Amino acid sequence: MILAAPLIAALVCAAALAYAHLALPAQTLVSDYALVPGGVAPVMVGMLALAAGCVFLAYGLAVREPARTAATRVLLVAAAGGLMLSALFPTDHGTASSLSGEVHRWASAVVFTSLPVAGWTLARGRAPLPRWNLVRSLVGTAVVALTVYLAAHPAALTSPFIGGEAYYGLLERAVIVAEVVLVVAMGVAASRDNRLPTRIPVVTSENRDPAPAAPVVTSAPAAPADRARAA
Repeated sequence: MILAAPLIAALVCAAALAYAHLALPAQTLVSDYALVPGGVAPVMVGMLALAAGCVFLAYGLAVREPARTAATRVLLVAAAGGLMLSALFPTDHGTASSLSGEVHRWASAVVFTSLPVAGWTLARGRAPLPRWNLVRSLVGTAVVALTVYLAAHPAALTSPFIGGEAYYGLLERAVIVAEVVLVVAMGVAASRDNRLPTRIPVVTSENRDPAPAAPVVTSAPAAPADRARAA
């Protein structure tokens, strides 16, 4: 479950977003596909699938490492909640502002920030193995892409200086791809790195091996010459 659920969720999410990109009119941001006819279903399916993957990943971590992954699980559940809110509350049209759009924006912010932090807390202190190095690399990629995306967004003061309006939609897609792959990488790393503890057999008086008996040392009979001298 710790590997299968995130992988299936990522595939469903990728398929839904690919359908929206190929079958619907081009939109600047992924959330904008929900504003065009036929776009609500793929956006909701993609977000809810990834939310389910985060929940199942948190459950798998609770089974394998309940103490060590507490912070990671909280962040994964927060990301799942943000994805569900983003799916239920669509974004605004253009520059309009509504309660639904505000909920969507803040929920998306929770998702974009909590998943990289979840990956960092899960990989922190782990051995420098390829699977954990991949998690760390994806965390760094997501953080860099998110930072540049926020700087390039038209609402940011830095956007006019870097021409962000021309490519901030592409940066948002880079953040989404990095975080979807990150969820799968976390599942792969956790499923291979830790195994459920085996049951330690209890030794009782019934199954305890009997202690070996102490050897009995007997004196050898005296030789005839020794008996003659003794006489």
